Amino acid sequence: VQLQASGGGLVQAGGSLRLSCAATTTIFSADVMAWYRQTPGKERELVAGFTFNGGTNYADSVKGRFIIAEDNGKNTVYLQMNSLKPEDTATYYCNARGLNLVTMGYLELWGQGTLVTVSS
Repeated sequence: VQLQASGGGLVQAGGSLRLSCAATTTIFSADVMAWYRQTPGKERELVAGFTFNGGTNYADSVKGRFIIAEDNGKNTVYLQMNSLKPEDTATYYCNARGLNLVTMGYLELWGQGTLVTVSS
């Protein structure tokens, strides 16, 4: 079971990008999904995510600019990033926690990372 992320790229400051992430198999049922980001030498940080009660959390630095959305039926999560700033430059990772429907084991999955570069 894997997560496949896409949508990164190079964009000018003030521009927008939309990241997508989907589980590659139907045997996984996600409970919560989230996006993290990481820059060299720094710890991975939460950008936006869903909570177990259906709410959302955003890093203060992205509130009002980024929107997380999901399609539960497709185990897919999106991150709409608007008004991008150079400090948003990072590798973005999707994360999902949920159930393997075959083994009934609880899993935490990470996507492979997609690079977002915002030029000034």
